[in-house]
Amino acid sequence: MTVAQALIAFAVAAGLLTLTPGLDTALVLRAAAVEGPKRAALAAIGIGVGCLAWGAAAALGLAALLQASALAFTALKWAGAAYLVWLGLNMLLRPRVRFEVTAAAPSGQGDAAWLRRGLLTNLLNPKVGVFYVSFLPQFLPRGVAPAPFIFLLAGLHVVMGLIWFACLIAATQPIATALKRPAVVRWLDRATGAVFLGFGVKLALERR
Repeated sequence: MTVAQALIAFAVAAGLLTLTPGLDTALVLRAAAVEGPKRAALAAIGIGVGCLAWGAAAALGLAALLQASALAFTALKWAGAAYLVWLGLNMLLRPRVRFEVTAAAPSGQGDAAWLRRGLLTNLLNPKVGVFYVSFLPQFLPRGVAPAPFIFLLAGLHVVMGLIWFACLIAATQPIATALKRPAVVRWLDRATGAVFLGFGVKLALERR
């Protein structure tokens, strides 16, 4: 896989992941609806910083593991493949039927608190770290320095997330209404699950 192919494949997968609603989406939507666009933007920036921190940790850790032991890195990739397949099957077979936009944070806090809340919401979610460690290595082309490239992928994910959050903030009510529809949530979960399953199988079968 070339660098261009890796970036395109990652953009497709990460883009779909970005659209799939989760804790971060709930926080930004709730902040936009109740606290206004400024505080929603601060929460989104905090989430982005958290993703960059997870990305840096994943990049440095995976690079060190690759340098220390090819066998250990292979074992990690197999574990990552199993995790992605499990995650994909769960989303395909048991998609959510609803998404709670209001299950975020209490109101009445200052601007800085929303930046901090966005950061902590992301950093305290271990699923983000596990996902980065499982997902990012398969997009590493041959002959490319692992740490900078993996961090680049994390940075691209953050940029996509901020663009999506900007859309959420600009169209809070229509998007929130759409995400409350069971058919929309099920479709997003199943589409994302199919992508995760495909990448998990690809990761398991890939030889390096």
